[in-house]
Amino acid sequence: MARRRSSAPFDRYQESYRGAVNASIGFSGADVDFLARLKALDLVDILDRRLGGAARARVLDVGCGAGLTDVHLAGLVGELHGADVAEGLLDAAAAENPTVRYRSFDGTSLPYEDDEFDAAFAICVLHHVEPDGRSPLVEEMSRVTRDGGLVAVYEHNPFNPLTRLAVSRCEFDVGVKLLRPADTRRLLRAVKAPPVESRFITFFPWDSALLQAVERRLSRLPLGGQYVVVGEVAG
Repeated sequence: MARRRSSAPFDRYQESYRGAVNASIGFSGADVDFLARLKALDLVDILDRRLGGAARARVLDVGCGAGLTDVHLAGLVGELHGADVAEGLLDAAAAENPTVRYRSFDGTSLPYEDDEFDAAFAICVLHHVEPDGRSPLVEEMSRVTRDGGLVAVYEHNPFNPLTRLAVSRCEFDVGVKLLRPADTRRLLRAVKAPPVESRFITFFPWDSALLQAVERRLSRLPLGGQYVVVGEVAG
């Protein structure tokens, strides 16, 4: 079963999801919208480099929540879809992002056909999934992505003490177990989407082109607040 621990806690945050996250990371000077934008632009860069252009890509946001990343991604990819188990958050996402096509799912089977997307991504979702359900969910992401397409997983970096502090302060992260990059790479290999990129990201909480350039040079150091692992689906 690839279910989250429960969708009910997330539904309670239909109106306050952004505030709850900001409360947990406020000590760092970061803001959830800034971090969402960074990851959206990082994903666009991946699609441009590896698929020949984000603007033509059909993309699925798995565990989209309230659609905070989709705010920054819509219009930069060819077609954007989102799926989540929390219907209350989907309502909020749809209201915020009218051009994105959202669907609910049971946490086990994504409601899409095989090979339907050029890329599927999940941002800070897997640590909310029971350990024995993580591989089935990643396998579903691979199933709905075409051969040669991409599966991208963004997760919190458990090696970063500030990240661990933020997770401990977040109301809906109680009791979660963070995944190491090696864990995520193993998950992708197991579903025939071997990793082609593995990087640490979100080193700095400030919006600065100079700092983002520096961050790219630091991407191999396990100091970033989060990381991304990108797998390419093999036929």
